Amino acid sequence: MKQGLLIDMDGVIYSGEELIQGADKFIKHLIDNDIPFAFMTNNSQRTSLEVVRKLKRLGITVETKHIYTSAMATGKFLGDQSPNGTAFVLGEGGLLSSLHENGITLVDSDPEFVVLGEGRNFTLEMVQRAVDMILAGAKFITTNRDPSPKKPGWNNLGIAATTAMIEEATGRKAFVTGKPSPVMMRSARKFLGLETAETTVIGDTMETDIQGGVQMGYKTILVLSGISSKDQLSHYAFKPDMIASSVDKIVFPLKWWS
Repeated sequence: MKQGLLIDMDGVIYSGEELIQGADKFIKHLIDNDIPFAFMTNNSQRTSLEVVRKLKRLGITVETKHIYTSAMATGKFLGDQSPNGTAFVLGEGGLLSSLHENGITLVDSDPEFVVLGEGRNFTLEMVQRAVDMILAGAKFITTNRDPSPKKPGWNNLGIAATTAMIEEATGRKAFVTGKPSPVMMRSARKFLGLETAETTVIGDTMETDIQGGVQMGYKTILVLSGISSKDQLSHYAFKPDMIASSVDKIVFPLKWWS
């Protein structure tokens, strides 16, 4: 039985624009030993090629086959749900490309779906148009509900805040496709060609990576190089299978690999 990894990025491989110590050696070990892996990110702005280029700037060389984004999960989901469907999109390059590649036509009126992703280029007027479309019957999809970092000077309202604003204005709850949604957790595994028992998730956030992995029956590893800390673990009804201070402290083969 082969074994593979779904790996979060921010807080696990890098922090902002800084590589987390040892992450480059960790990824090189996976490549050198032919261990299947994919970076699994909720950010829907970048295309997989743009993610590859960012990682290269940080000193990690991978291919697009190693990237799986919430935009890719959203495009596949809508393509499966509504072949040749239509969508009004509040989002940017990665999301727009994925929807197009999955046969979804982008429209400015009477869409079947309103799709919200991360972005800095849409206006309050566009949000109001999205609200009107949802009230007229369009289905509301959001690529994730990642919170804003709540830091002074942050130049992005944050997708969770924008989602909440549209939900309040329409009275409709968004269907979420990104982590920890089973939509993304399952499609990322299939992207790697793995079975449930062959999949391990590595992440720094209990509410997304670890929760999503636990709900799907995957093994999980929490790294403490990002958001979550050890003293917070007692707050949750679930727990990771392993805890490591950072990815370079993970020893292979993992104890559940047979």
